[in-house]
Amino acid sequence: MGIAYLFSQDQFLLETYRNPYGEMRFGKILEDLDALAGNIAFNHVEGNPLIVTAGVDRIRVRRRPEIGKDQFLSGKVTWVGSSSMEIRMKISDQCEDGEEWLEAYFTFVTLHPETKKSIKISPLIPETDEERAHFELGAVKANAKKQARRSKLELGRPLSETSLKIDQRAAELLDEAGALLRMPSLADPCSVLMDQTAQSNAMVAQPQARNLHDRIFGGFLMRRAFELAFATAYMFGGDKPRFLEVDDISFDKPVDVGDLLVFKSRGK
Repeated sequence: MGIAYLFSQDQFLLETYRNPYGEMRFGKILEDLDALAGNIAFNHVEGNPLIVTAGVDRIRVRRRPEIGKDQFLSGKVTWVGSSSMEIRMKISDQCEDGEEWLEAYFTFVTLHPETKKSIKISPLIPETDEERAHFELGAVKANAKKQARRSKLELGRPLSETSLKIDQRAAELLDEAGALLRMPSLADPCSVLMDQTAQSNAMVAQPQARNLHDRIFGGFLMRRAFELAFATAYMFGGDKPRFLEVDDISFDKPVDVGDLLVFKSRGK
């Protein structure tokens, strides 16, 4: 399943996706990625279950697309578990040898519309070597996520080697922050406290951003979060930032129409 962006033929469409710098507006792309991935997920299931965006794996931008060139957004189911599925999304130039410049993986969970309990979905049978490779990779990532949830930090549990390194680095940064707080004249002049980079905005969730299940569309939330993060990076860095990738996105709770949304962002 895919969508063509005929930027070369539609000036209004072109202006909708152009940012102030004459480049692609990635916040809009995030909305479209989630919307099409949701449609692909819906086509794979039977009946009318509640389909929820559980998370998004790393979104990679391999190169900067030319806004004036036609583009093609597409995706397909690459892995299916008992009640969840992974969908690989990509965007490429709309031409004979269109080169892929964006890749993203969306995870959806299917729930019963009334009980909100997970329900089984149709299995996926890979037919080619490429499909088998994507399927096996999806299974590996799903298992890794389960292990990560089980090994979250708990009081009394020994730290893993990776967690120990992170803890040591955090302690070093805390020591550096202490100098900035207590004696800024002696601190590193290039260091900035994390709180000094913080930005936020708030809004009431409007019905125009709802999905088929009367919940706020996940792509809308991603766009608003991305645009705040972009502004935060701009203010912290003092110049227009360049988007490279999104590491991981998780949706912990649904958002309803009328909810007060507070978006917060800070440098890390």
